[in-house]
Amino acid sequence: MITTSNLSKTYNGNQVLNIESLDIPKGQSFGLVGNNGAGKTTYFSLLLDLIQPTTGCIKSNGVQVNTSEDWKPFTSAFIDESFLIGYLTAEEYFYFIGELRNQNKADVDALIGQFSDFFHGEILGQKKYLRDLSKGNQKKAGIVAALIGNPEVIILDEPFANLDPTTQIRLKGIIKDLAEKQEVTVLVSSHDLSHVTDVCERIVVLEKGLVVKDLETSAATLTELEAHFAGEGIV
Repeated sequence: MITTSNLSKTYNGNQVLNIESLDIPKGQSFGLVGNNGAGKTTYFSLLLDLIQPTTGCIKSNGVQVNTSEDWKPFTSAFIDESFLIGYLTAEEYFYFIGELRNQNKADVDALIGQFSDFFHGEILGQKKYLRDLSKGNQKKAGIVAALIGNPEVIILDEPFANLDPTTQIRLKGIIKDLAEKQEVTVLVSSHDLSHVTDVCERIVVLEKGLVVKDLETSAATLTELEAHFAGEGIV
């Protein structure tokens, strides 16, 4: 589904990412972990054509993302609050995303109606602009907006940050359902090793822009990751 070949990114002579080869098959729940500055967000930004690679490329479903826009109809993401439109309410934002993805209001209502537990009564019907919501509630809105339009690839950068424990648990259920039941390719980056181990069937560790571990998740994965980072410093 997603193929990375000879990919690198350099800023002012400083190489921040260098991935020779990385393949992510369709329907896989894929986790990306690493310390700050490891290259996680850089990789996602390249995958979303937000920045240009220095060398190499990423192809999604056979489409080279930095030379064609044909990947956009089947790809969705929530990286941070910059993906939101602050002067819209949550409902207005959901309908706007729905229009971009050829979904009518009934389609959007049917989808967001599935997430009442996730919203916990704090998103819909509040008559608040997105900019006035808490960081956690902005994240809830952004994550659900990323699900509109039945995307085949969903990219979530630090989705568990700023969420309360109950919402984190519900989000883990959402991510598992996407990959296991709906065969959506879900890419998650996180500093929380426990959460990413719970939801991802495969985890790649980045260190100074390099892939240093590529693990199929098992009962021993969390211990292995904790041991790795204990030797490198605080995650």
